[in-house]
Amino acid sequence: MGDDSSKDVATGEQSGEGGVETELSRDMSLFDITFIGVGAMIGAGVFALTGFAAGLAGPALTLAFLLNGFVAMFTAVSYAELGAAFPEAGGGYLWVKEALVDPNGFYAGWMSWFAHAVACSLYAVTFGVFLVELVVYSTGLPHEFHLLGFITPIMAEKGLSVLMVAAFAYINYRGAEETGKAGVIVTGIKIVILGAFIAFGAYATVTAPQWTDKFFNSPSFAPNGLFGIIGAMGFTYIAFEGYEIIVQSGEEVVDPGSNIPKAVFYSMAIVVPIYILVAFASIGGIDVTQRIIGLAEVSGQQNVYTWELLGELGELGIIRAAGQFMPYGVPLLLFAGLAATMSALNATVYSSSRVSFAMGRDRALPGVFNNIHPDKRTPHWAIFISAILIAAMAVILPIEAVAASADIMFILLFVQVNWTVVRMRETHPDLPRTYEVPFMPWPPLIGIVLQIILTPFLIYTLGLEALGIGESNHGLIALVTTAVWMGLGLLIYYGYSKQQEAEQLEEETPTLVTEHTPSEAEGQIVVPIANPENAAQLMRTAVDIARDKDAEILVMSVVTVPQQTPISEGREFVTDEREVLNEAMDVAEDAGVPVNGTIRIGHDVAEAILNTVEQYDCEMVLMGWKGQHKSQRRDIVLGSNVDTVAQKADADVLVERIGGAGDVESILVPTAGGPHADLAAEIARAIARTTGADVDVMHVVEPNADDQRREEAQNTVESTTAILEGVDGTNTSIVEGDDIATTVVEESDAYDLTVVGATREGLLKQFVFGAVPEQIGWEAKSTVIMAKRNIDITSTLSRWLGP
Repeated sequence: MGDDSSKDVATGEQSGEGGVETELSRDMSLFDITFIGVGAMIGAGVFALTGFAAGLAGPALTLAFLLNGFVAMFTAVSYAELGAAFPEAGGGYLWVKEALVDPNGFYAGWMSWFAHAVACSLYAVTFGVFLVELVVYSTGLPHEFHLLGFITPIMAEKGLSVLMVAAFAYINYRGAEETGKAGVIVTGIKIVILGAFIAFGAYATVTAPQWTDKFFNSPSFAPNGLFGIIGAMGFTYIAFEGYEIIVQSGEEVVDPGSNIPKAVFYSMAIVVPIYILVAFASIGGIDVTQRIIGLAEVSGQQNVYTWELLGELGELGIIRAAGQFMPYGVPLLLFAGLAATMSALNATVYSSSRVSFAMGRDRALPGVFNNIHPDKRTPHWAIFISAILIAAMAVILPIEAVAASADIMFILLFVQVNWTVVRMRETHPDLPRTYEVPFMPWPPLIGIVLQIILTPFLIYTLGLEALGIGESNHGLIALVTTAVWMGLGLLIYYGYSKQQEAEQLEEETPTLVTEHTPSEAEGQIVVPIANPENAAQLMRTAVDIARDKDAEILVMSVVTVPQQTPISEGREFVTDEREVLNEAMDVAEDAGVPVNGTIRIGHDVAEAILNTVEQYDCEMVLMGWKGQHKSQRRDIVLGSNVDTVAQKADADVLVERIGGAGDVESILVPTAGGPHADLAAEIARAIARTTGADVDVMHVVEPNADDQRREEAQNTVESTTAILEGVDGTNTSIVEGDDIATTVVEESDAYDLTVVGATREGLLKQFVFGAVPEQIGWEAKSTVIMAKRNIDITSTLSRWLGP
């Protein structure tokens, strides 16, 4: 019954109770993780760093972005191969730890944690700058305001940065997440606004007389030479680290072997052209005016060029540019920048805490990082400590030094990852590589060389004024910050981590894998158990159906954890679920029906059920439903999980509205014909053969129905009754009624069970099984089973028209 794919989702952690398996649920599609990468790359980087980078490279910034994409691809291919082979939370840290000698593994996690934290502080500072600018723009406050006599712009920017870090740390602690749809919308907004910026900027550029002079005669295409170009590349390299975020979600991706490499390459293909075009529009679209010269505070200079203005304007460079050539450019770009920074803040608080959490789990950091909150099920201490680090960096360092520090850390991490992919070809030759880097070992080795070249140019270009180099100390600050962090890591590794890792190796024992019990059954019925009180009744129904169809039963339960918690950590919450599953399985075992159990761990119940159906190629799903309280939301009919499974499952779906727990002696099958009604009749037959119940097949006609309509009704009930062959006590009836559902509900009072098939309205958004079955399910007093046949065209249309 199991297949090879289970190796990707199950570690096989067992309690020794036969037939129950703990598995991880994958629910993120290629589209989801591609947009995660795009959203991470088109974050604060393009808004905050373009101006600074223009000041370094001049018009050659367009070339710098193109070359950055070229350099990044040599590391992207390494991430694609390793992310597909090791689809787990932790990313580069786990790979380096696996392949390279100590303390490389520790340093990979140590640098990754710091890099994500510093990147997050960059986004927080940028958010503060943009929000203050939006307030100034909207209220007419002077740029050098003093609120309450002492609050300056820089104080307001730093204060807002800390508040946003605290807010997103709290959101991550609560387990709330930016949903897939919300993330796509935010990323879509950023792309649309940047697209408008590019269009207006390009138009303003090419319609200006002698516009090429801005690129080739100001005073040249690369006024700061090779140093300026490579310095700008290093400074903006952080913008291309989105593939690290992609692989951090590896253990939640559907078909990771195929989708992770695709997401890495698709995101790069989308982002690099956007960056090049933004640089072109920014430098070419603006004009040198007295107002923008005053805002850039370069009024004393002669022959000021547009790229110099952007450099002096810094993080507000493209905002000011948009104000010149784009209608409502300033508020639109500020709005997009705020959306980008908030999205990036959420992602980097999430990723930085995940890396520190993974290190705590491996005892590379103190055990406090490994603690999961018992109620929220999030790594609360890892989130809190990461937030403190992020806030401190946002307050202490200037934005240029923040960006440079993150760049250096990511470059060092990427160098390790590139060497890891080379080493693993020797140390792990049998690794399942669904994607392989071509022309090995040259791409990762080239990536190492190119990234090492970037670092000294970056530091030199940003300046080491205290050492007599450049006009600022931003490069020196970044260098010292990196050195201090690396030195602190060395102390922690040799003073704590090395000993703890050795103790962990002594304690570890092999993990046993329990396969599903072999069975000669022809099909499989999945029974998700959410409520222990309903388990026995659902299992009795499943047993009856399994006997009739010569099928086996797969009982499943879902342990949900918030997005911030790696799904592998949900195992500590499976104890209660295992007990419930064992009790449910006992029902089938006592009846002599083959049964197995699985506990899925995931972020979403419905997706976990759908994953199980797909993984084991199940023919039927039987879900329980209490039917007590209707949702106030118009997009939810029976319940969000039931709705999703019923609409998307590639299997027959049965939803049992739990009624009385007594014996089933009489069954009502209201029918209107069609495949769903036939399925309802098959279910009634299965139950009746076991229980000996009588089955009445009924069709409702209008009181004024003519003879032809009544003849059609009789043919319908006879067609349905033919499926009940072998059931004693089968009866048919034609009942008059003005309203079908109300009539069936009234008739159902005399029966122990009503089994009704879905109707055609179920294809539309506002219905799942159809108006009539759903009304019967809500209003009938006895047990009701709604049945929906899996039909290819119906399944396809349902996905198109459904929510």
